[in-house]
Amino acid sequence: NLEELTRLSKEIGMVVAAVGGAEDLYLEQVSGLPQIVVDINRRQIAKFGLDVETVNQAINAAFAGQSAGMVYEGDRRFELVVRLLQEQRQDITDVRQLYVTAPNGRQVPLEQLAAIEYRQGPNQIQREDAQRRIIVGFNVRGRDIAGVVEEVQQKIDRQLQLPPGYFMTYGGQFENLQEANKRLSVAVPAALALIFLLLFFTFGSVRHSLLIFTAIPLSAIGGVLALWLRGMPFSISAGVGFIALFGVAVLNGIVLIAEFNRQRKEGGVQNLREVVLNGTAVRLRPVLMTATVASLGFLPMALSNSAGAEVQKPLATVVIGGLVTSTMLTLVVLPVLYMLIEGYVMKKRGNSLERGGLPASLSLFIVTAALVLAAAPAAQAQQQKPVKVYSLEEAVNRALEKNPSVEAVRLGIKRSQSLQGTAWDVDKTQLQFSTGKLESGKYDNEISLTQSLPFPTVYARQAKLAEELVEVSKINLTQRQREIVRDVRLNYYGLVYTLSQLQLLTYQDSLYSQFLRAANVRLRTGETNLLEQVTAETQLAEVGNNAFQARADRAAFQARLQALLVTDSLVATADTTLNRLPLPIHAEQLVEQNPGLRLARQQVAVREAETELERAKLLPDLRLGYTNRAIAGSHGDRGMTELEPGQEVMVGVGIPLWAKPQKKRIEAARVQTQIAHQNLQHLRNELEAQVEAARQQALKFQASVGYYERTALPQAQLIITQATKAYRAGEIDYQDYLLNLNRALAIRVNYLEALYKYDQAVIELQFITENQP
Repeated sequence: NLEELTRLSKEIGMVVAAVGGAEDLYLEQVSGLPQIVVDINRRQIAKFGLDVETVNQAINAAFAGQSAGMVYEGDRRFELVVRLLQEQRQDITDVRQLYVTAPNGRQVPLEQLAAIEYRQGPNQIQREDAQRRIIVGFNVRGRDIAGVVEEVQQKIDRQLQLPPGYFMTYGGQFENLQEANKRLSVAVPAALALIFLLLFFTFGSVRHSLLIFTAIPLSAIGGVLALWLRGMPFSISAGVGFIALFGVAVLNGIVLIAEFNRQRKEGGVQNLREVVLNGTAVRLRPVLMTATVASLGFLPMALSNSAGAEVQKPLATVVIGGLVTSTMLTLVVLPVLYMLIEGYVMKKRGNSLERGGLPASLSLFIVTAALVLAAAPAAQAQQQKPVKVYSLEEAVNRALEKNPSVEAVRLGIKRSQSLQGTAWDVDKTQLQFSTGKLESGKYDNEISLTQSLPFPTVYARQAKLAEELVEVSKINLTQRQREIVRDVRLNYYGLVYTLSQLQLLTYQDSLYSQFLRAANVRLRTGETNLLEQVTAETQLAEVGNNAFQARADRAAFQARLQALLVTDSLVATADTTLNRLPLPIHAEQLVEQNPGLRLARQQVAVREAETELERAKLLPDLRLGYTNRAIAGSHGDRGMTELEPGQEVMVGVGIPLWAKPQKKRIEAARVQTQIAHQNLQHLRNELEAQVEAARQQALKFQASVGYYERTALPQAQLIITQATKAYRAGEIDYQDYLLNLNRALAIRVNYLEALYKYDQAVIELQFITENQP
């Protein structure tokens, strides 16, 4: 089932996209090719006395052509085929307007006899071993292939349940790696066995052969360490490098053991320590020169960055690293082992030859340390940045929740709401106390309270202004949320666009790779010249350059989405192909709902509230006061002085006798209100123009996308198929093949670009007309 295969491939693609190191995801498109389907209405054709065979014959003759007879020219015979003109075989309208002749001679349009419509059909059907299959491909960067595939397998096993009859196989470079590992599992033991056999034939001693054989694990230490230091995974070329390393590493052991034996036989040295020291001193320079020359020979391969470097660098790295450690450890470990083993053999034989040399405990320590180093695996740990897959809705919700600019606007609302409490701000109350001697020798006291109040209308106008400013802050929040939603949508679909670009470029790479292989074969067989091969290489390099730019664009979109979503993870999209967004209906009628226009209207309300506040300040202020006095008085009958209390209440008004400055403030506030009205009208006109421009852009690209989907894309696939067949059959040369191939691929590229620009225009239109985020 092609639909089931497509669904499974998309789910697997989502799993693969979340695996670190898996790049350039490619999902094979097996559906999506528009087809014209004619569904014959049997009752309707029966009314006209027609049958299915007659209708099918009319359709076949009109569009495919049918034989009308034979034409003879001499002894040659040609079949005469008739069909409609090319101009009458362009689109679905021509099919609907095809006339079918009824038995009574009446011409009946086909659309009266059948339902004719576009339906999505299979784009291509691939089979392997007589079974339908679909390909999910990806490249691996920054990790080893086996590790990525193992992680993909584990995630698919956990997250995906295949229906009965469906199964997955892993091919490509991973399959080659598995096959090469099987071959290496045979080649490595065979190489080691041959090395040991040759050593035995050389020295005639199993003991000495095993001694020299210790150079192999010592060299493996350096090979593994060098791969780890350079951050390279184990690969086939690294395995081949280990095989080459083992052969070179034993040379040092052969040189040393041969010299030790010569010293004992020809030099007459009776002490094992002297044999080892003399032999090592004699052979130190040849051993170092052997390793140095071999390492320098592989150095250009290890540092290469040209084509094929990915194969050369692991091989050279293994050999250089292994030779370094093998040489250094062989000069230490091999003499120690030689002294231990030879001393044990001589002691067993009763030979009086002195052993001398290092203490046994130190020798055993060195040997044990070397064996531990040889057995310790080098772990390659590479930090991978986690990848988080988001749908568009999830990305929008996270941005609205986490983006700090939205939170800043929310805090602005709280600030405006807090400032509402300042509308009823009363001036400070004045408290006065005075004392002094007025009428007698006693002190007179006075306490007074005074409070100034604006006219109550001022407080009401200030409260109204604060309320309008709170509404401005709320509209600002809606506007900022809409801007965040628009930015997320644009960058989300931009990221999907780059993924679609990479899928298309992967397809182009496969076509040009086949062309290059064919050009190489034709060049070797002498069917063409070097120009065809160079042209193929140039086309392939151009695709690689375009893929590099698309990956850079993808990284830029991911970085912007990370910033909008406030996340440290790499952002991946749940959608892997571009979809056509629905075009808003009656967009020009939705302009009044635009939050920007609402904000401009609210600014008018704020200016009007400010004007009313300035008018209220022309009203008189109120002044209230209370005074309590205690004045000393005398009583003549008693000759005593007493304090006589007195109280008074004061009520007054502050009249603005000089009102001209305040009237000017009122006049300025009115001008500000008029400015706000003009800004509102200007913004309304501008938004209407933006809506019309965005709508026209969307309609333009919508028509372009419809043309590509109805006509150009099926023709492009046909051009590729027919041009490839003709080129392989030798009917056209490579220039015609490239011309047709580039034309067909340009159609696909232009379709993808038109669809992306259409989605951009729709997003801009939604931003202008939607009133909520």
